Amino acid sequence: MVTILTGTPTDMGTAMSTESAPRAAALEAVSPALLRLMQLVSPALPVGAYAYSHGLEWAVGAGWVTDEAGVGRWVGGLLAQVWGRVDVPVLVRLRDALEAGDSAAARRWATFLAASRESAELQAEDRAMGQSLARLLADLGIAEAAPWAHDPACALPLPWALASLHWRIAPLASAAGLLWTYVEHQVSAAVKLVPLGQTAGQRLLGSLGERIPAAVTAGLALPEAEIGAAAPGLAIASAQHETQYSRLFRS
Repeated sequence: MVTILTGTPTDMGTAMSTESAPRAAALEAVSPALLRLMQLVSPALPVGAYAYSHGLEWAVGAGWVTDEAGVGRWVGGLLAQVWGRVDVPVLVRLRDALEAGDSAAARRWATFLAASRESAELQAEDRAMGQSLARLLADLGIAEAAPWAHDPACALPLPWALASLHWRIAPLASAAGLLWTYVEHQVSAAVKLVPLGQTAGQRLLGSLGERIPAAVTAGLALPEAEIGAAAPGLAIASAQHETQYSRLFRS
């Protein structure tokens, strides 16, 4: 079959130009900040997150988490009761301190965050990933990150706040991205540990991801005096994991 195009070259050029205009506008809406956020939340970000289960390994071994629904309850609880109530409000305060050049306030909030972790393992996990991200940012040309690369107060949200500030990522998007990263790594660990199939993992990411906006909103609304969490199950699991006989993950 031969398709015959009719119309003058001018008419055809005008039509093509009209059709491509919406596409060009849509492409302009893909901002550099959005692309940088995608870079931050990518599993390829070399901060070593794949090495940690955040206490989930012991919870699975103890029979607390045994299936897809159990993973959803465990991670959903962390999302609403821990990360949303601690990491989100601390992240935005870290960003404000860094933007103001107030290193004392940044250190105070980083220290507060470390004190909020439920075990030595979780503190070490957060510090290792935070320092790794700080080193990476320094190598990418963000000079302000270099002093934090070997600082014991450098929890992950601190260089995350610094990156979002430098790359002009909106605070709400930055907070949502941090929570997505936490959720994704927990689901990835659960796929290996429970074990779960890849489709189950994607279902979990979808359902848990839908809860992130509410967790961000609630975290940002917390007054300073109410920032904090009580997660005894996480504390027990992460502390017990420190002496777990056989394990795949560092925490």
